[in-house]
Amino acid sequence: MAALVIVKDLAETASYCFASGIIPKSLKESIIVVLCKEGKKDYSLLGSYRPIALKNTLVKVLEKHVANIISKAAEEHRLLP
Repeated sequence: MAALVIVKDLAETASYCFASGIIPKSLKESIIVVLCKEGKKDYSLLGSYRPIALKNTLVKVLEKHVANIISKAAEEHRLLP
């Protein structure tokens, strides 16, 4: 349902980004969350933690769309084995 609501705005944003070559700063931002690895004896060591990057959801959608376009073009032109 959400896709039907945002599809027009998302398409306009994607078109702007591709045409201008500019990606808005807000789309480049991500949140880094640090998780403790289970079973570690010493949590004062950096190796006891795992950073996880949470990317902007709209960027993920745009990246998937661009990847699909590139993949389709590569198949059509037989660029991949």
